[in-house]
Amino acid sequence: MATLLKGKPVVDHMAIDLRNRIEALKSRGVEPTLALVRMGERPDDLSYERTAKKRAASLGLSTKPYVLDDLAPQAAVQATLQSINYDKTVHGCLMFRPLPSFLDEKALCNMLSPEKDIDGISLASLASVFTDSSDGFPPCTAQACVEILDFYRIPLVGKHVVVIGRSLVVGKPVSMMLLRRNASVTICHSRTENLPELCRTADIVICAVGRAHAFGKEYFRAGQTVLDVGINFDSRGTLCGDVNFDEVEPVVDAITPVPGGIGTVTTSVTMAHVVDAAEKMAGR
Repeated sequence: MATLLKGKPVVDHMAIDLRNRIEALKSRGVEPTLALVRMGERPDDLSYERTAKKRAASLGLSTKPYVLDDLAPQAAVQATLQSINYDKTVHGCLMFRPLPSFLDEKALCNMLSPEKDIDGISLASLASVFTDSSDGFPPCTAQACVEILDFYRIPLVGKHVVVIGRSLVVGKPVSMMLLRRNASVTICHSRTENLPELCRTADIVICAVGRAHAFGKEYFRAGQTVLDVGINFDSRGTLCGDVNFDEVEPVVDAITPVPGGIGTVTTSVTMAHVVDAAEKMAGR
């Protein structure tokens, strides 16, 4: 039976540090504040917003919602983001995506100042991940993977990590972050040949393709650590990951559950990035 790398202990550990840092900022007259930009009333956006507000409140961090009509034009969204960029009382911004298809989402993402782009959605923020700069923030889900590995003391130096998925949300940034930690990283995707065989050579496998139960036991072996980043629904409507958990859990040494794994930590990373941003703006 594998060790379950649950997210809650990581969240609880992060919360202790974050509350102390938030109190220290408040004692200096700084109220760490997260802007939440939402268009329309999409159920998944509303759910994420509720989760973010609840987590922020539990830490003593403030939130400031910006709600636009789902038919708001490009100029209106630009004006909102520009106001956030210039607002010195706001330290981080989370914009719920995808945006409506009639908007130029890439242009809007790149409007956000890297200092406040706490989910790494702008090219400037991503550039900092790829150049080992501290100017911006990495995507929160990619950072959550690293937080899980660190908390459970999974060795990284010299280890072989296979990352399945090449998105700018998880696959590419987490690969760069692990390279920085002296792991040897192989990035795989849908066109990779002999993928099961390649996965079995890894010490750590990170699955981030967004397909329910895409990876069964033939991809894994004993001794491995598996991070399942996928958030999907199977044919029965049950929340599940990219990994066929029931098949894989008896094979590997450690695995993140879905739900209760990476996703649980992601929201806490968002809050940590807001605190980081507030500390930088306040001059530590």
